[in-house]
Amino acid sequence: MPLFVHELDAKVLDAIRAGLAIPAHPLALDANRQLDVRRQPALSRYYCDAGVGGLAVGVHTTQFAIREVGLYEPVLQLAAETAAVHTDRSVAMIAGLAGRTEQAVKEADIAVGLGYHAGLLSLGAMRDASEDEIIEHCRAVARRIPLFGFYLQPAVGGRHLPGSFWKRFCEIDNVIAIKMAPFNRYRTIDVVQGLVDARAEDRVTLYTGNDDHIVLDLLLPFTVKRAGEAVNVRIKGGLLGHWSVWTRAAVQLFEQCKAAVESGGVLSPELLALDSRVTAMNAAVFDVENDFHGCIAGCHEILRRQGLLEGIWCLDPAEGLGRGQSQALDRAISDNPDLIDDAFVAANLGRWLDGN
Repeated sequence: MPLFVHELDAKVLDAIRAGLAIPAHPLALDANRQLDVRRQPALSRYYCDAGVGGLAVGVHTTQFAIREVGLYEPVLQLAAETAAVHTDRSVAMIAGLAGRTEQAVKEADIAVGLGYHAGLLSLGAMRDASEDEIIEHCRAVARRIPLFGFYLQPAVGGRHLPGSFWKRFCEIDNVIAIKMAPFNRYRTIDVVQGLVDARAEDRVTLYTGNDDHIVLDLLLPFTVKRAGEAVNVRIKGGLLGHWSVWTRAAVQLFEQCKAAVESGGVLSPELLALDSRVTAMNAAVFDVENDFHGCIAGCHEILRRQGLLEGIWCLDPAEGLGRGQSQALDRAISDNPDLIDDAFVAANLGRWLDGN
């Protein structure tokens, strides 16, 4: 059965609209590049205990290739079942949706059947489609599940989507949020303008996916014009691959940013300065020096060092750390001891691996 925004549990809906910290869930593989059924749920337990408000599964960080090896439904099911039994808190479950319309609709139906609350719609398979064709695609999937829009940067499979697209996208009734991840301020503003032009700012919540600009996205408002009047819009939450690592520290940072905004006070220079520090850490994790070659493997490497993963294996054997990335990660950790959570992981690792 289809799922619509008004049918969502009120606590989940209110939480999504208020803004949540949502990590993009990685894929745990063993040395044979098969699903590690012990460590995959251990990651979900880690994220729940770190205090996240949601989990995004089947997304870029989970590796889009899970669809080609029959792991899409098993991985989504494992995350949903683990979150349901591991914590009493309501966790917003976001399913990655990909492919052309037939595939994306099928994935939406799978996600709804597994109890997911929304779908993060990747448009990578629509890179050659017209704006009208993409909008029809989005409408078809939105008839099955509430949607998070997804503006993915071209370097990892996205495409340019103008403000006119985002206006039309925000006019779709079953759209609940947008993850903005173009890694580009001009393109980010296009999304904000489209949202405001659609008069959807009270219905569609903005989430940062700009891993290169996390802190300032959460702290600073956007002001755009509509019919000659200024409209202020804020990014309320984050759905980020970067937050799949050092997650307890990320949640604490998110809560710090949210409290600062809600207080209405002056933002401290120390808090503002965290933006550049977090961005520098992300440069190491996402392997910016090598054009994002090691962006997934970099997340895996942090989790491997902490003991959550056995190795950094990806479904594609060609995916691994970029040249010099390991040393860059060493420096990111050494320079930012207050922004990592190694002690938290070490204290709980055995329990997560044992299923507790």
